[in-house]
Amino acid sequence: MSDLTPQRIKEILKFDAQQRFQYLCKEIKKQQEVWLLVDEHGCVMLNTEDEDCVPVWPNKVFAEDWATDEWSHCTAQAFDLTTWFSRWTPGLAEDELSIVIFPDKDLNGIILFPEEFEQELNTSPQKKRY
Repeated sequence: MSDLTPQRIKEILKFDAQQRFQYLCKEIKKQQEVWLLVDEHGCVMLNTEDEDCVPVWPNKVFAEDWATDEWSHCTAQAFDLTTWFSRWTPGLAEDELSIVIFPDKDLNGIILFPEEFEQELNTSPQKKRY
């Protein structure tokens, strides 16, 4: 995370949903961890008209930046990819929950099913379908 200067953070926060998605995938592959916001009841959940979603972030600084207002009591927690793939992917799929990728402050982000998210993280950069 040493490349995350305050200026770089501001730039990344201005990315559109697709750019945030690409950045998140690159960072998760590099750091080998997925960041969530959690409290004593579990992880933060967002709701759309059609889906209940778990938001994920590429690193602690962006998860904490998002933890304001009704989520200000939440803390950022990392899960290594082995744990994510063995517990979170099947658990979210079983609970019929989706993943919202690095949402912005307006709650906008790309939504994927857990298996799609895992597939993206297991895809080499040359094979991405953007």
